[in-house]
Amino acid sequence: MPTNVVMPQMGESVAEGTVVRWIKKVGDAVDRDEPLFEISTDKVDAEIPSPAAGVLLEIRAHEGETVPIDTVVAVLGDAGQQPQTAAPAAATPQPDGTAFTPATTDPGSETRGADVAGQPAAGPATEPAAEVAVEASVENATADRRRQKSSPLVRRIAAEHQVNIAQLEGSGISGRVTKHDILTYIDGRSQAPSAPASGHQGLHIPAFQPGEAVQVQPMSVMRRKIAEHMLYSRRTSAHVHSVFEVDFTRVAAVRQAHKAEFESAGVKLTYLAFIAKAIADALRAMPILNAAIDGDSVVYKKDINLGFAVALDWGLIVPVLHEADGKSLLGIARGIADVAARARAKQLKPEDVQGGTFTITNPGSFGTLFGMPIINQPQVAILAVGTIEKRVVVIDDMIAVRQRGYLTLGYDHRLVDGAVADEFMSKVKATIESWA
Repeated sequence: MPTNVVMPQMGESVAEGTVVRWIKKVGDAVDRDEPLFEISTDKVDAEIPSPAAGVLLEIRAHEGETVPIDTVVAVLGDAGQQPQTAAPAAATPQPDGTAFTPATTDPGSETRGADVAGQPAAGPATEPAAEVAVEASVENATADRRRQKSSPLVRRIAAEHQVNIAQLEGSGISGRVTKHDILTYIDGRSQAPSAPASGHQGLHIPAFQPGEAVQVQPMSVMRRKIAEHMLYSRRTSAHVHSVFEVDFTRVAAVRQAHKAEFESAGVKLTYLAFIAKAIADALRAMPILNAAIDGDSVVYKKDINLGFAVALDWGLIVPVLHEADGKSLLGIARGIADVAARARAKQLKPEDVQGGTFTITNPGSFGTLFGMPIINQPQVAILAVGTIEKRVVVIDDMIAVRQRGYLTLGYDHRLVDGAVADEFMSKVKATIESWA
């Protein structure tokens, strides 16, 4: 029995995915859970496993093609089944179900298309002209319907910015308007002081001049999606940042004392695990930082699912550690290492990038003092971890050397007030500095 392979949803805000590479080709035998094809979204690059064992009978979405989630991209058959040879293309049916047959014209038919009153004239040329007009009308109506059937995310953005999707030219499959299409339109409209309704994209400043020594390469699918998501987040959330300096001296002592114990359990004990544990506890105490905004409503998430930004050579991925508040320090450390390793190996599953409620990014691993991160939609807060290093400080009027680092909380001021954000960070700071 044939099994349909669909484009998975790799994240709650992901409405489409791009097929980057087919690992198997038509006619190949496939085992269940064996990598079948590779996709790219704004959330993740991942190899998608086969949902069943059998033979790859058909590929419906080719490499480089972007399709909506749940679209059938391939068909699997039973073991030993052979792919069918493609049949010759049949005549395209017309709206009334009959095939279009061009009428025969004579040399003088061009002059008999219409009479002087503008009505159709008798003659062989009138029927094809009428049919072409009907066909064009049907095609236009179909194109409008396809644009209207864009993803829920695109329709929501259109509603928020009062954009008629039917007026946009879609670059997606069958003319669908993608998130990139509508964000590009909105961005161009906001840049142009008097942009007309036709979709003028506004001012464009060239990145280079003719004759300039440059190398131009197209953006990868993931990089384009990240760019779209970041612009959308900046437009959506009222970003504010608070920076706290935190003393990690006690954590450093605990880490040194238990490092060998954790390594024997097969995991490296890092500062990030301590920070994640402190964040999870603070989110349980202050659930407004674990919420989301849906129109005029606030959605409080019952589960605390921490996303961790993982830097890759080809982009950025945010895998999720689910129910982090219920895990021990060892469980959190092991979970972070697991999702990071599978992200780099392109082995993440759809559930690994879904359901995140709060994101932690760690630019300090590269030596960054502190960062001002962009919120990962639809969340309302994100934490950036700065480098943790020995610094000279004054304690009780005496100079001392302590392990210190900066933590930056980025939050959505539409929901989170400054006092609430600072109280949250005070809890995180107190937990870390008094770690037992």
